[in-house]
Amino acid sequence: MNRRTYEEVAVGEELPALPIPLTRTLIVATAIASRDYQDVHHDPGLAVERGSKDIFMNILTTNGLVDRYVTEWAGPAAVVKAIRIRLGVPNHPGDTMTLTGTVTAKHDEDRRVEIAVRGENGLGAHVTGTVVVRLPSKVAT
Repeated sequence: MNRRTYEEVAVGEELPALPIPLTRTLIVATAIASRDYQDVHHDPGLAVERGSKDIFMNILTTNGLVDRYVTEWAGPAAVVKAIRIRLGVPNHPGDTMTLTGTVTAKHDEDRRVEIAVRGENGLGAHVTGTVVVRLPSKVAT
């Protein structure tokens, strides 16, 4: 696992892409785990009846995946201060969502780093947003 420090991060730095296979199990299990029992997240027939082509991922799962993406890059000492996301096209089973990110700002007064995040699947942008993390300072050795 990485351990990023505030000093080594640069505005414009790109995070490595993270492809996430969108399995039916992932979509159903994470909806249940987040206590979201809406039928469109687990019942294909009802999802189609309500206008979707299949079940689709819930926003809580998307939020968690965005958090995981940034904290995996930043490391265990990072503190997530804010996650602001907006959903676009749905994540359906059988597709892949690829998360990408770019450091857009640094705030020296409190070591906050802002990261623009985007998750794309075969239909387009599933999620766009910003994650703010506070990173530790470089430790003198």
